[in-house]
Amino acid sequence: MDFTELKDFLDKKVELYNHPNFIESDPIQIPHQFSLKEDIEISGFLASVIAWGNRKMIIKNAQKQVELLGNSPYDFVMCHSESDLEKLESFVHRTFNGQDFIGFIKSLRNIYQNHNGLEAVFAKNQDSDSMQRSISEFKKIFFEINHLSRTEKHLPNPLSGSAAKRINMYLRWMCRQDNKGVDFGIWKTISSYKLSCPLDVHSGNVARKLELLSRKQNDSKALAELDANLRKLDTNDPVKYDFALFGLGVFEGF
Repeated sequence: MDFTELKDFLDKKVELYNHPNFIESDPIQIPHQFSLKEDIEISGFLASVIAWGNRKMIIKNAQKQVELLGNSPYDFVMCHSESDLEKLESFVHRTFNGQDFIGFIKSLRNIYQNHNGLEAVFAKNQDSDSMQRSISEFKKIFFEINHLSRTEKHLPNPLSGSAAKRINMYLRWMCRQDNKGVDFGIWKTISSYKLSCPLDVHSGNVARKLELLSRKQNDSKALAELDANLRKLDTNDPVKYDFALFGLGVFEGF
């Protein structure tokens, strides 16, 4: 199909999947339980970190995270004692275990106490057309306190070749605002045109079939190629096509 046909096709798929009905089958349902900005961004961040593998298991374990935090993520992060952290030791999602969870809670407290919160850290190092350097710098700040070295693998570094799928998905959740009821748009300091598509097996395969992506690996170079092509379709909001690529791959087996 030509450019006009491709854009029309994908725009219709965005309209189909960027809908409140999408929430019930997606990890974004976890932060949608909350109204406080900090609860939304912390629960969303933790859910995105474990968003790999079986979707039902992701949602189940992300909900368990919230319950272990007393259904008040921000309050727990800021006010927990060492004894409060003991209950987190039993948590496990694939290779993310209780010690990783405890380390993340401690790092989040440092982020809010000393760096003005998650939004401020991500907004600080953004480039004019990309958030990839910002994601890399975020990882440095996140692990500036004492931590287990094994826990570092749970945050990506795009400058080392990672497509950073889960963090790019999280940034879509927090930054996109189109009043459709799915993405939150509560971070006003980062523009949607800087966001990258969460590139994974599903979106990558669909993008290749649609000739939006030629590189075979799902890495940072592939992400740059995909971003460039999606920006031709919509300069201001290229990441909206994540709904189309993901929906076509997961729900339609395209």
